[in-house]
Amino acid sequence: MRNPVVVGVAASQSSVEAVDWASDEAWLREAPLRLVHAWFGEAAHAPAGQQTRLSQEAGAGLLDAAREQVRLRHPGLDVATELVDDHPRQALAAAAGSALLLVLGARGSGGFPRLLLGSTSLQAAAHAACPVIVVHPAEAGSDGGVLVGVQGRGHDDEVLDYAFDSARRRNLPLLAVHAWAYPLVAGPAHDLPLVYEEADIADEHERLLAEVLAGRRERFPEVTVTATTVRSNPARELVAGSQTQRLVVVGRHGEPRGPLGRLGSTSQAVVRHAGCPVVVVPG
Repeated sequence: MRNPVVVGVAASQSSVEAVDWASDEAWLREAPLRLVHAWFGEAAHAPAGQQTRLSQEAGAGLLDAAREQVRLRHPGLDVATELVDDHPRQALAAAAGSALLLVLGARGSGGFPRLLLGSTSLQAAAHAACPVIVVHPAEAGSDGGVLVGVQGRGHDDEVLDYAFDSARRRNLPLLAVHAWAYPLVAGPAHDLPLVYEEADIADEHERLLAEVLAGRRERFPEVTVTATTVRSNPARELVAGSQTQRLVVVGRHGEPRGPLGRLGSTSQAVVRHAGCPVVVVPG
């Protein structure tokens, strides 16, 4: 049996959107779908003495509603539900260990609807063993495609494979963006940055991007690819680009230490502020 697409189910509109996206992914990938709700921690909202029963019943109701939502969207899809006696972070981390993908809503159910990203989603994006899709609602009627950020320093294989494969499965165009900045040299003998010809540096980065994409263009001839290089901050470019795209794909290559593991500054910014769903691909 294939590994499932796993989606976290919660009492929020963001969760409803995540279930739709997860069911589409499972359908496109011919994989089973697993709906997971972790009820532990919801007990504080129930009257004394009734916490366990009411929390479990509420969780079971959420899972039943999510299953029906999937049935209406993709009849015949293999769907399983799991009500877990654990905190959401721990439950989703465990589920991700055997998942093809983990899908989460961008906003949690903690009572702060203006926050751009729930803490559970951010932690999962930073630490999960599988790719994590954080579902920010895309603009209605968006005619964009898949946007992928390209570093060009040997860390792009998994990210590009995922981006090209997603574009092919969804019959969408692919936009590959490589943002660059002037290299700076610091040290006793260099008080100022070196002087570079911008045109020469831009040409070098264009050649780099073309080389990185060449093999995958051949492997995925059905995918329409646009490649662009820009002298800019990569996070700024990807967040701005996400406003008109259907999906953004980024990697996880930062330092392993710290609360957000290998989720580097660019990926953090995109996951937090994107205008469409974001995939974080472990490197």
